[in-house]
Amino acid sequence: MTEGSVRPEAFQKAGPKRISVGRIDDNGVRANRAYHEKRDMQICEDLCNAFVSRSEQALVNFIPRFQCDVDHSRGGRRHGTSTRIPAAQDHFRGTRRVGGTKLSVHQQRQRSIRRMLHIMSQSRREDRDSSRRAQENQQRLVADLRSQYDVIICGAGSSGSVVARRLAENLDLRVLLIEAGGSDDAETVLDPAQWPANLGSDRDWGFEAQPNPHLNGRALSMSMGKGLGGGSSINVMVWARGHRSDWDYFAAEAGDAEWSYDSVLQIYRRIENWRGSPDPRYRGESGPVWVQPASDPSPIAYAMLDAAREIGIPTFAHPNGKMMEGPGGASISDMLVRDGRRQSLYRAYVHPWLDRPNLTVLTDTTVRRVLIEQQRAVGVEVVRAGQVLEIRARAEVVLSLGAIQTPKVLMHSGIGDHAELTRFGIPVVQHLPGVGQNFQDHVSFGCIWEYAEPIAPRNSGSEATLYWTSRPGLDAPDVLFCQVEFPVPSDRTAARGVPAQGWTMFAGLARPASRGRLRLTSADPGVPLAIDANMMSDPADLTTAVACVDLCRALGNAQAFRPHVRGEAMPGDIRGDALEDFIRDAAVTYWHQSCTAKMGRDAMSVVDASLNVYGIDALRIADASIMPRVTAGNTQAPCAIIGERAAQMIAQAHGL
Repeated sequence: MTEGSVRPEAFQKAGPKRISVGRIDDNGVRANRAYHEKRDMQICEDLCNAFVSRSEQALVNFIPRFQCDVDHSRGGRRHGTSTRIPAAQDHFRGTRRVGGTKLSVHQQRQRSIRRMLHIMSQSRREDRDSSRRAQENQQRLVADLRSQYDVIICGAGSSGSVVARRLAENLDLRVLLIEAGGSDDAETVLDPAQWPANLGSDRDWGFEAQPNPHLNGRALSMSMGKGLGGGSSINVMVWARGHRSDWDYFAAEAGDAEWSYDSVLQIYRRIENWRGSPDPRYRGESGPVWVQPASDPSPIAYAMLDAAREIGIPTFAHPNGKMMEGPGGASISDMLVRDGRRQSLYRAYVHPWLDRPNLTVLTDTTVRRVLIEQQRAVGVEVVRAGQVLEIRARAEVVLSLGAIQTPKVLMHSGIGDHAELTRFGIPVVQHLPGVGQNFQDHVSFGCIWEYAEPIAPRNSGSEATLYWTSRPGLDAPDVLFCQVEFPVPSDRTAARGVPAQGWTMFAGLARPASRGRLRLTSADPGVPLAIDANMMSDPADLTTAVACVDLCRALGNAQAFRPHVRGEAMPGDIRGDALEDFIRDAAVTYWHQSCTAKMGRDAMSVVDASLNVYGIDALRIADASIMPRVTAGNTQAPCAIIGERAAQMIAQAHGL
């Protein structure tokens, strides 16, 4: 078993059975000893895993099994149920004496287990005490909110959480982390299976794109995380680093080799606590980010890997190494889940640091604009509990609000396209026409199959992933597939008929050619932007989408799926205009909004290689906005790299 893979259902299945044993001969003695030794070893292994993960739930589920096993070995009765078997010590050889008492191997192991339970119980108490101290510390810090901090980070999402933790590691630095949403302490966040319940909730900004003529007039929902952890608290928990070509493109655009694949690979290795099969060339094991393969995947996930091999696509032990250095492949997904609980980047980075005196986390506070004096960021204007406040920053302000809110705050601060700002009477501080431009997102098309017999989703309900090329001659994947273990139609394709029990292949464009933009609708910071996502506007995307759906159907109709499915529900064997119409009706977002304040050196770039906003001192951006192009795959892991690089560059700039 992998550390952290303790599963309550495993305890229930592994518990001792009620058995009746009469006279036991020598063979029976050996068999009985082997039975106990094997069971004890499994108990110790499971308990070690629970101890390593410090899981309260694992301990709670473990204790009944342990007690039952103790009663079992003693030949005693518990709760009126007979569990008699000949006491193990009467049949074990190799006993030893402790204080004059003869102890069998089995009893020795039981003593060790009791000691480990005691240690784990102490650990649980220490964790509760630590949580209480952290909560009390944050209550004091917020109650005594200062008028100035050294660094203000706006947004406690994937990148902002990383920046805040890394800077707060220097106890001489006072760090303020501002978040518009609230706590992440909710089952819909922490239980991986409940992630869909966050969409449309108060943990979702609830953005909506404008009606798109290229999607048959449909207006797509653009969910983004609002609350501690941002997107990493409401997403599907997939850890996807991006392709080698993505990072090398970043480096070329920025003119800085530190953004190259070889450089960021070392950061990934440093920050990961990889729990899968060892792969020291690509994976690290001592960082704050707990990453593990999907635990005990569904048979439908393994069928996808078999189907990939069947049609000539290679499979890999994990998706974040060699697989993303060439044309792609298929793998069980890497996930930020530990002992069955979501491990967002906020949980990995900030949560353990909440008891520090120099890190203040201010929730339910919305940033309206950056305060700028003489082309230097000196603080932020926020609204909290209905009151507008100003908080100053001695060293820097960092915007980590995401690809929609970051450009919005920039524009309301007077940073953006001159014509766009003056249209609403906003004084221009810095003309940067690229602010809000270059909007990119992964668009996907749900192809659905009906189960022959229902198969319950496991983990997050998405456990297998695939990247591949849509045509010969490409050296990097331009399509991506995320298997979802339940039906996911669009608003429009639901009318075509959806099976009650089925699974979905999210067939998506890894390298979309279409570009959208964000526009102001008012000078009031409280009024939402207009989001022109413009998906599928470039004809190249439709060509790739047709190839993508064809590949998707080849996978889903492969022999490997035959034992599990009754048949294809949609789109079916359609061609030409009918297929194109399905694609436009089926298109939905992967929620990977990005690239609206891109890093680079051309006229449309907003930040330089150090993530400094052009023309403004002491202002940086650290989130998916700065991507020159969206990475191939989920954007959570690249955002962690952006945060790590931002924190490192801030520390270097100020000699920290």
